[in-house]
Amino acid sequence: MNKQEEKQLVANRGDTILLFKPNKNAKRIKVYIPYREKEIRKEFKKINSTFYHPQQKLWSIINTQNNWVSIKKLFGQKYKIVEPVVAAELPQITLTRKSLDLLHDVEKRLVLKQYSRATVKIYKRMLTLFFGRFQNQKMEEVTKEQIEGFVYELITKHGIKETYQNQLINAIKAFYEHVLGKPREYYDIERPKKTQSLPGVLSKEEVFKILQHPKNLKHKAILWTIYSAGLRISELVNLRLEDIRSGEGYIFVKGGKGKKDRKTVLSVQLLELLRDYYKKYKPAYWLFEGQTGGKYSVTSIRKIFRRAVKETNSNAWATVHTLRHSFATHCIENNVNMRYLQNMLGHNSPKTTELYTKTIQINNKNIDSPLDSILKNRNLRT
Repeated sequence: MNKQEEKQLVANRGDTILLFKPNKNAKRIKVYIPYREKEIRKEFKKINSTFYHPQQKLWSIINTQNNWVSIKKLFGQKYKIVEPVVAAELPQITLTRKSLDLLHDVEKRLVLKQYSRATVKIYKRMLTLFFGRFQNQKMEEVTKEQIEGFVYELITKHGIKETYQNQLINAIKAFYEHVLGKPREYYDIERPKKTQSLPGVLSKEEVFKILQHPKNLKHKAILWTIYSAGLRISELVNLRLEDIRSGEGYIFVKGGKGKKDRKTVLSVQLLELLRDYYKKYKPAYWLFEGQTGGKYSVTSIRKIFRRAVKETNSNAWATVHTLRHSFATHCIENNVNMRYLQNMLGHNSPKTTELYTKTIQINNKNIDSPLDSILKNRNLRT
């Protein structure tokens, strides 16, 4: 069940406690507690690891058997269990020699075009399904209507989600464009309507606690660098020593998303921390290196962040990428020029950057209602 479905269910069941049964590998159990259930909510909050997620209007708790039993006992007869929606398995395909050769041609072409290893792997998986569906006819003769019918079948019979659908279309597009040399119109396939979901953002207080949590100097420097410059995790591990341009006051991001170079801000406070870090660890080439040299592990960075989130009781659904979202939101709150922010984040379109204007905090502590200005210094009589 995706977040849109959860919100719809919450909207339709406003007076019932909803207990979302987690999938096998889910880290947390999601819970909806109606506003009127004040006593139950008060007791629920006393359980260790509970957290409220305001954007989803849901509570969550670490997924353990003990927690599952405890909250069911707490809720008594007042709750309803929401079963997870399990999509039907995708069909298993055995490719013919001809289809396997086509798959190899796609891989070769994508590698020559310097697509990332992850993208090549995803496209091969998608095209295995696609080639298997049409391997009894020439791929050059497959029509746009047939392709859209194939995608429609995967949606209706197998329940593929928007992300999967877009990846599949991108893979098909890459095949027709790079291998068969077809014009754009040939693979202009209908895409899913984009959901207008907002990125998760940490408060400034949460960011401060997370950044200060690591006792290890390298771990602290890693988190500080990601947040202070609005970096993606892949951009962080690819930073070289020469990318810290202390004289000019910026960080050079080489080959970011879309293989684009860009500049982003170099925090004065971060620079001081990085100097201390360099004196202690003496990295040779990469800014952050593993114990045996080479780039620092993405998996290790995620572990550092998860530990900091857990032990500071911050937003349990936050990821390392949430630091980037938080950087963008806090820049807007600090009145940073939108054009500067777009360049620092590496966005092609200002519309992508403008999304963060919807994530800023709105409350009476930072915005005055026009009512307050109208009534200010006036004597009111009831």
